[in-house]
Amino acid sequence: MSSTVSAVGSTVAAMAEMPRYQCHKKVWALKINGIGPLDDEGCQELFFEDKGYAPIKVDLAYRERNRPAVGGYYVVYDDGYKSFSPANAFEEGYTRL
Repeated sequence: MSSTVSAVGSTVAAMAEMPRYQCHKKVWALKINGIGPLDDEGCQELFFEDKGYAPIKVDLAYRERNRPAVGGYYVVYDDGYKSFSPANAFEEGYTRL
């Protein structure tokens, strides 16, 4: 995949294909099947397809950084970093253990 990269107001054309990587991480994840309304602090609850898991409240910073959506995954990495992954990308890259 070659691309055009914008950096600090300038555009630079990539001259070579970017390096490719294969994922081999183990993560914890839940598929989102509902998102609650915003509360007074700008937080929302995420609800999950897997039964037995309580909703998780995410703050404004998480929402702005990740833009979670129904059908995607709430993901937690070994170092505790929390992220969102669209379903297609997640399901192509991870297999449930």
